[in-house]
Amino acid sequence: GQIVHDRFHVSKHLNEAVDKVRRDEHRRLLEKGDESLKHTKFLWLQGALVEGGQALAFEQLLARELKTAKAWAFKEAFVEFWSQPDGLRAKRFFEQWHDTVIRSRLEPLKKVARMLQSHLCGLLNYFDHPITNAITEGFNSRIQSLKAAARGFRRFANYRTRILFFCGKLDLAPHLPLAPCH
Repeated sequence: GQIVHDRFHVSKHLNEAVDKVRRDEHRRLLEKGDESLKHTKFLWLQGALVEGGQALAFEQLLARELKTAKAWAFKEAFVEFWSQPDGLRAKRFFEQWHDTVIRSRLEPLKKVARMLQSHLCGLLNYFDHPITNAITEGFNSRIQSLKAAARGFRRFANYRTRILFFCGKLDLAPHLPLAPCH
């Protein structure tokens, strides 16, 4: 079997790097009395999906010469990696993206780019085996929320039963015999 690195985890690393750039830049801007990055974490996570008044605020942030905007642009550019038609073109795309990021002065993004470079084979395997573990991640998320809601179980059997009940897609409709019509 081949290792295929999941786009969800790559995205997570890139989002964390953008947020690190945002936090560092926010600290520097606050020293100058500029609060423009205050409460913007989720704007950078949602990006192009932002709607309404937040979309205008996000566009204004992008128009400024912010390091966070540059980091966000690198993260968004990487999304194109997954839509390359084959592994060869994906490798070329990655090399160009990697070289551009490495030349930037954004250390958190450079760190992710180096990490992705060291796992490039697993990333490129996606093009031979376009699989993802999104369903598994969804189940894990649901199970964690069940665990948190229960505040701990005294017995594993109870925990298991709750997971099967909420995640097992059980048919709970009663199966009653049909009554004869008169």
